[in-house]
Amino acid sequence: MNIVAPESVGLSAARLERMTAWMERQVTTNRLPGLSAMIHRRGQCAYLNCTGQMDVEADKPMAEDTIFRIYSMSKPITAVAAMICYEEGHFQLDDPIAKFLPEFTAMQVWDGKADALNTVPAEGYITVRHLLTHTAGFSYEFMEATPVEAYYREHKISFNPGRQTEGGADLAAMTTRLAQAPLVRQPGSGWGYSVSIDVLGRLVEIWSGQTLDRFFEDRVFQPLAMTDTAFSVVPEKQARFAACYEPTSGGGLGNLSSAEAVIRKSDGIGLKLADAPTDSNYLHHPETLSGGGGMTGTLGDYGRFCQMLLNKGEFNGSRILGRKTVEFMSINHLPDNKDMAAMGQPVWSESSAEGIGYGLGMAVVIDAPATQLIRSTGEYFWGGAASTAFWIDPAEDMFVVFMTQLLPSSFYPIRGELRVATYQALID
Repeated sequence: MNIVAPESVGLSAARLERMTAWMERQVTTNRLPGLSAMIHRRGQCAYLNCTGQMDVEADKPMAEDTIFRIYSMSKPITAVAAMICYEEGHFQLDDPIAKFLPEFTAMQVWDGKADALNTVPAEGYITVRHLLTHTAGFSYEFMEATPVEAYYREHKISFNPGRQTEGGADLAAMTTRLAQAPLVRQPGSGWGYSVSIDVLGRLVEIWSGQTLDRFFEDRVFQPLAMTDTAFSVVPEKQARFAACYEPTSGGGLGNLSSAEAVIRKSDGIGLKLADAPTDSNYLHHPETLSGGGGMTGTLGDYGRFCQMLLNKGEFNGSRILGRKTVEFMSINHLPDNKDMAAMGQPVWSESSAEGIGYGLGMAVVIDAPATQLIRSTGEYFWGGAASTAFWIDPAEDMFVVFMTQLLPSSFYPIRGELRVATYQALID
């Protein structure tokens, strides 16, 4: 990848050395096994760095073409796919999804009382907009908040990401299974992270007449030259596939006060292997194609996707979406312009949700000062469960992509620190 002089796009090379030092500290303090980051501004790559190891056990260094589990960074890709179908006239945002998936016609909703799974009828339909904004009322099987999640686990409702050891199903069958589950809340009444983008992926299949992986390949990946992004890692690319880690159970953080835990977590407490690249389920094509969290990809591939969005739908002569469509996706679609804090506190967040709205498939900054982080109003972003992240800042004509492999994403305040290391280097 061609890297320009940082000063030519308004960044300081000397100040970017602080970014490099910060990245190196993540490895030397045993927070992360390895990491990579890129900063693009004004259409040019001004910074790209890889440090540490992609596979500690095999002593493999992190590389520019390392393949990562991007988990929920799959969601914006699926949202783009849906909006391609939107532009082609296949649906309107306020269409009930039951128009295309009749099994969602008469939904039940948990009544919210105690631990019993008593239900009441849904007061309205789930719409496509609800799916795109996580306001449909679904949940995830790995959450523990309500009896609905227990129902998901009992009935093997999991799109995660098509890796079930038992009870698996293709995307159509899993979506049908989901339709039998109660909703956590009334459609449109609150924000809750969920499998809604997986349901959206099923709708893309219906609208397009293609499987989700085929649609992605034809309409997104090939035009953007995202040659390493897929639902699985093929054998010839396995050597570039990173290991995934989690913090060791040692260190005693669970027995410390919150203040002591923050101090201890300023340095790492050690790493243990969570998913080896040599026998990972990602080496096999999944039964369930999870548009919500099932893909793998590289730093460069996701960078091209981000540049397309920053260019308002076009990259290197290939137009994926219209300009107004991208602008429409990247504004707040929560009711009454509320932020996520007002609509329901997100889980696994490193910071509060004040000032953060939600667009069509990604979070949107609607009040930068309220977020209490360095960022611009109008920025849109998301991340993945293994601590990956991206953000697109139209006001600064820039984007950042960050890759690593540590579960869970909120264990260290990496993303906030990354913002400081990035924005302090802006000089023009």
